[in-house]
Order: sequence, then C-alpha cells, then structure tokens
Amino acid sequence: MKYTRLTKEQLNELQPEFVNFLATQSITGEEWKKIKEDSPEVAEDEVDVFSDLIWEGVLSKVTHLENISSNQMHLFSLEEKEMKLISVKVRNPNIDLTNQEGFSWFKKNWQSDFVDYLTASKAYTEDKNLDKFEIIKQGAVITKGDLYKWFDNVIE
Repeated sequence: MKYTRLTKEQLNELQPEFVNFLATQSITGEEWKKIKEDSPEVAEDEVDVFSDLIWEGVLSKVTHLENISSNQMHLFSLEEKEMKLISVKVRNPNIDLTNQEGFSWFKKNWQSDFVDYLTASKAYTEDKNLDKFEIIKQGAVITKGDLYKWFDNVIE
C-alpha cells in the first residue's frame, strides 16, 4: 500500500465509487459479500488498492497545504516542478494560532518583531504525490491556499 487505507467513514462516503471500482473487476455485490466472509485478506487488499487510487486522484489535484500549530504556520504551494513554503513563527508565548483569539492577534500584529517569516522551495522527488502525502501525514490539511496567496502577495 502506497498511502494509507481510507477510514470506514471515508469508504462510506465513497460507496458509489467503490461499487464502480469493484464492477471494473467484475465483482458483484454478492461476490463482494462472499469475499469479505471467505477471504478477508483479499477484501482488505481490494480496499487498499481502492484507497491508493483515491489518494492518487486527490493528491494529483492538491495545490495547497497548511500545517498550523500553536506558534507556527507552514503554508505550502504545490507547483508543477517544486513545492514552495512560507513559514511563519510567532515568538510571543501567549499567542496560540490555533484559536480565534490568537489568530486575531496575529492578523493585527503580523508585522511585529514577534513574528518571523521564512520562504523556501524544494524540488519534488521522483514521486510528487508521495511528497505531498508525507506533508499531510505530518499534520497538514488540504486548502484552497488563501493564506499562502495572501502572504505571497505581502512578502513580494
């Protein structure tokens, strides 16, 4: 398995797609029930293959990721040949960027001496989607990139 297995909730949401996936392999609903009962390891393998297909599709379309902790933001723009990072660090120990109060403070004080910025870029390895997935595994979430784009304009 290249990525990670989808959760039961995710599989439930993707049930029509999973049914189509099984159909492409000529597996009917009755056959699927029998496989789950008689060969649970085969059923798990099928779910793993389906999970990887879904992840591939999602990751190929992802353009921005954000990982926000109490005192840092890592904002990624996933370009064609490289990923770009804007890193923001708040050096005020009383501020927590993960709550409304802390983020409001940041919006008013983003130019203060208590806020540091760093930009970087890195070329992808031979597997661009796996590079993106590794960032997600570290806690990043998929976004539309509004924060990244705002900072990118401000920093220029």
